Amino acid sequence: MKRAKLSCSLIISILILASCHSTDKKPRYVGAETNSVASIKSAIRKYPDSVILKEHLIEAYRNEGNYDSAIGIVDSELLHDSGSAYLWNIKATLYFENDDTIRAINSLEHAIDIYPLPEYLVALGTVYAEIKNENSLLIADKLLRENKAKSGKDAYFIKGLYYNYTNDYQKAIASLDSCLSLDFSYMYAYREKAIALYEMTQYNEALKVLKRAVMLQNNFDEGYYWMGKCYEKLNQKEDAIQSYQSALLYDKNYSEAREALDRLERSSN
Repeated sequence: MKRAKLSCSLIISILILASCHSTDKKPRYVGAETNSVASIKSAIRKYPDSVILKEHLIEAYRNEGNYDSAIGIVDSELLHDSGSAYLWNIKATLYFENDDTIRAINSLEHAIDIYPLPEYLVALGTVYAEIKNENSLLIADKLLRENKAKSGKDAYFIKGLYYNYTNDYQKAIASLDSCLSLDFSYMYAYREKAIALYEMTQYNEALKVLKRAVMLQNNFDEGYYWMGKCYEKLNQKEDAIQSYQSALLYDKNYSEAREALDRLERSSN
């Protein structure tokens, strides 16, 4: 689902951010370079101890979608430094991107055992929530106890996400409201609150939440998609069509929005 994919992208961004701030004794997980896999391999043959070059190679493989090779490099490095939270975090990121949730969780748990960065905990709590694992609530409570000022919004989001996935919508809304009170620009919280209201058949209330979200971030494709779903429930077909078109304007590969738009346009003919 689009929702799941975007939650995964949130997790990945958290993990990469954590790499940048990690105090683990490794260089940053740098972005992609223009060098090809072949040229980076050639450079590694000249400088076999260069961690930076190996990171470039991981990124090059990642850009190609060759996750097995990227993970293989990380595994090779872990043979020499199994206590590196940084490396376990990179491995978790690669697994998440390759839709291997179980191995991603395992890798992230290793990273947390070594160095429990709040960003690691947020990522793990988020994925636990999506698989309806109550450990997500324990992680959220830990974040609130230890650093509410920094991690409170993420902790409340994790709670809201868990309650949404377990169909406890009233608790979800309460948690998401707490998240938004700490950060009014938290787009995923608007999405989850709107979904809770949608599931409770409160379509007009959900629309209010979504309109607020797209006003704050006018390229929020998921906001427009869920607006379309609400308008459909209210039998406002033209508004629904316009909303789905807006979602596709900002993400042309949004398959759910494309399917909904095609369905409505066919029914109008």
